[in-house]
Parts: sequence; C-alpha cells; structure tokens
Amino acid sequence: MVTPSLLKLATEAAYREHFEKKYCRGGICTHDGIRVYFKKEDFDHAFFESPLRNGVKSTTLSHIRAERMDWIAATLANPAADLFQGWNKKEGCYDASRCVCIVFGNFVVVIRLSKNTQGTLKANFVTCYEADNSITKIRQSPLWNKNDCLNAL
Repeated sequence: MVTPSLLKLATEAAYREHFEKKYCRGGICTHDGIRVYFKKEDFDHAFFESPLRNGVKSTTLSHIRAERMDWIAATLANPAADLFQGWNKKEGCYDASRCVCIVFGNFVVVIRLSKNTQGTLKANFVTCYEADNSITKIRQSPLWNKNDCLNAL
C-alpha cells in the first residue's frame, strides 16, 4: 500500500478543523466494519507530545504527528494492517480490548474496543504516533484478534 501524503496545513486551527471534519463528523470504520468514534478532545492528546515522556503535554503542536493525520483512516481501513494487543498500564498487562494498528513504518494507531447496545464491536480512538522508541516492543506484543476481544468484553 502506498503511504498517504503528509498533510501540510498552515495553522494548528486548520489541523484541528480537518480532524473534526474528517474524524469527529466522518464515518470512519476499520477494514472489517467496526465503527471508530473520535472526540474533539482526542486532538489534544494525539497531536501534542510529552517531550519528557512524563505525561505532561507540550503546548506546541507536533507537526510530525499532525502531518500524519490522514494516515489514521488509511491505517484503520487497511486489511493488511499488523494488529497487536495494547498494553494496559494501570493493570500491568496486555488488553485484548485495545488494538494497536500498524501499516506505515513505525506509525501506530491505538483504538479501544467495546460492545454497542446490539452487542457488536465499536471502537474509540485513543491516539496515534510515530513509535520510534517502542516499535520493537509493540511488535513483540500478542497479536490482536476480534474473537479474543469479544471474549474479553
């Protein structure tokens, strides 16, 4: 699959508007039809970094992350994506309801799955980032699959 172009917008406000239009008001689904929901607040978590890796986000937009914004939908829609279980830091274990999706190099998209009122899977966007320092560890995680996720919920 061809890597999508980098998104080059003039301002933080333009990136925020693009995110809200494409993701918060769009109908984004995974390749197998799981609807992924995005909230406006997700922008701040996904597109600002913690330079000291202490959880305190910078007040400056991360252009490295923002320019890859359109990669989120492309990653989720790709049937050849590598899917891994996410790490639950609070519990100190892998969580089958968290899915880390990788298609384009070290770029990861993290979603958290749950069941809707009909009992089928839905997902909420958690974050996306270039996993330069952690890609090896992520790729050693247990593989994610829908059946394990359903059983865990």
